[in-house]
Amino acid sequence: MSRTLIVATDGQAVMRSHDDGKSWYRINIRQDLEYDDRVRCLLVDPANPDAVFAGAEKGLFYSEDCGVHWRRIDCALNGYAVWKLAVSESDPKVMYAGTGAPSRSALFRSRDGGQTWEQTSLEMPEFCEGVNRPRMLAVVVDPDDANDVWAGVEEGGLWRSRDGGDTWDRIDTTWSEFGGNSDLHDIMILPQDDGSKVHLALTVIALYRSTDGGKTWERTPAKEAWGLRYSRIMVRKPGSATQLAVGIGDGTPGTTAAILTSDDAGLTWTRSELDKPSNSCMWAFGSNPADPDFLLSASKFGYLYRSTDGGRTWAKEWREFNEITDLTWIPGVPEDLGLPHVTN
Repeated sequence: MSRTLIVATDGQAVMRSHDDGKSWYRINIRQDLEYDDRVRCLLVDPANPDAVFAGAEKGLFYSEDCGVHWRRIDCALNGYAVWKLAVSESDPKVMYAGTGAPSRSALFRSRDGGQTWEQTSLEMPEFCEGVNRPRMLAVVVDPDDANDVWAGVEEGGLWRSRDGGDTWDRIDTTWSEFGGNSDLHDIMILPQDDGSKVHLALTVIALYRSTDGGKTWERTPAKEAWGLRYSRIMVRKPGSATQLAVGIGDGTPGTTAAILTSDDAGLTWTRSELDKPSNSCMWAFGSNPADPDFLLSASKFGYLYRSTDGGRTWAKEWREFNEITDLTWIPGVPEDLGLPHVTN
C-alpha cells in the first residue's frame, strides 16, 4: 500500500514522507500555514481520504493533497491555538476542536465538516495551577451519538455534554477518593459487543476506567502498574473494541518511555517491544482504518517508530525530528509534490 506519513512538529509545521519513510519533505513557503509553524494536532478528513486538518498555534488549516499545500479555514478558530480535533463516527459532519495555551482554553463545534465553527459554553479560566494556561488535550465523541462529547483539560478536569456542547457536566468529581488529579491527557470510548461501553480517561499519573457511563471509576496508577509515572497518550486499533495502546514516560519531556498494549479494553496491559529505547516520553500515536495493524508512535524529542502488528512491536525510523506533537498517515500519495523543501 502507498502511504503518506505526516508528522506534526513544534517549529517545523508538518513534515511528510510519500515513500514509506525513505525521504521527508517540509512544506513549501508562501502558504497560509507557515513552514516553521507550531502544529499541535492532525485529523484525517473522513469525507476525503487525501485530506487532513491541522490545528496550529493560530487557527485551523486544511490540506486536500496529502499535506503538500495548506490553506487556512477562516473561522471562529482564527487566533486560537488548536490542541485537539475530533470527529463524530455516526455523523462525520460534526466536529469538535479544543483550544488552549497561549490562547484561552475552550471547546468549539462544527456541523458542516469543519468549514464553520462556533464556540460552545465550555471555557476554562485563563490560568490554572499546574500548567499556567490550561490546554484542552482530549476530546472524544461517542461513536453512536454525535451530541455526546467528552473533553479533558490540562489542567481543568473531565467534562461531558449530551447536547453537542450547549451544556456540560463535570465527571471527575469523585476522583478525590483516589487522591484525584485534574490533569487530563486523553479520553477513549470503546463500544462492546454486548451494547455496553467502556470509558477510559488518562491523566498525568493514572488511567481511569468506567463501565457505567462515568458514574463510577476504577483507577490504575501509572507508576505502580507500569513502572513509569507520566502517562500521556492512547490509541485504539482501528475497528477494534478491545485493542489499544498507551504511551508513557518518566516525565515531561523525560528521558525514557514505554508503550503498553491491552487486548481487553484496558483491564490488563503488556509492555511492547521497542527495537531502540526512546529518548523521552511517548507523545503521539498515528493510525488509519485503511490498515489497522500499521501504527505510528513518536517520542516528544523526535524519535519516530512504526508497528506493523497492531502495536506489539515497534521499529525506530532512521529520520529524527525536532519536537513531535502529533502523527497520522494517509493511504495514498499526491501526484504533485509541490516543489517542497527536501530534508535528506
